[in-house]
Amino acid sequence: MKIVFASNNKNKIREIKNQLPSTIELVSLEDIGCTEDIPETASTIEGNAILKADYVTTHYQLPCFADDTGLEIEALNGEPGVYSARYAGEAKDSNANIELVLKKLNNVTNRNAKFKTVIALNINGEQHLFTGIVKGTITEQKTGEEGFGYDPIFQPTAHDKTFAQMSLTEKSKISHRGKAVEELISFLNSLR
Repeated sequence: MKIVFASNNKNKIREIKNQLPSTIELVSLEDIGCTEDIPETASTIEGNAILKADYVTTHYQLPCFADDTGLEIEALNGEPGVYSARYAGEAKDSNANIELVLKKLNNVTNRNAKFKTVIALNINGEQHLFTGIVKGTITEQKTGEEGFGYDPIFQPTAHDKTFAQMSLTEKSKISHRGKAVEELISFLNSLR
């Protein structure tokens, strides 16, 4: 089965490919010749995933899925949330985003947070949503070299290291995206 992942984010593509069985061939936006920057203008994580999946379905008529992810921090009333990628500005600079979070949480004791990923799948004329959530805390400084985005400051509950200190396989087993992708795989397998 060939399916488009509506993303050109090489890190996300690598993470998801790592989880998929060999029976599912993942194709990126670049692979189908889509060079547009698909607007993420929805007010929710679900909404952005749906916008991206619908864009590919409308313009390319291919089975596809898209994801959107947000980091929600309790002490910041759920920020950065839907604005996670561009929290510190439109440049989508991960380091600037991390620095802004750490600055806002300076001297804050409640560092509880959660990552949420929603995958919107468009296949056979239907849309299906899959959600993955992982709870954890925001560390006081960046630790680790792996992963991307907020991984160096997110430590999942019941673990003694950040996502950035984990291998790709280790992270995928417990992460928000990993959980949503597992649901997606299970659904795709049920179609056979």
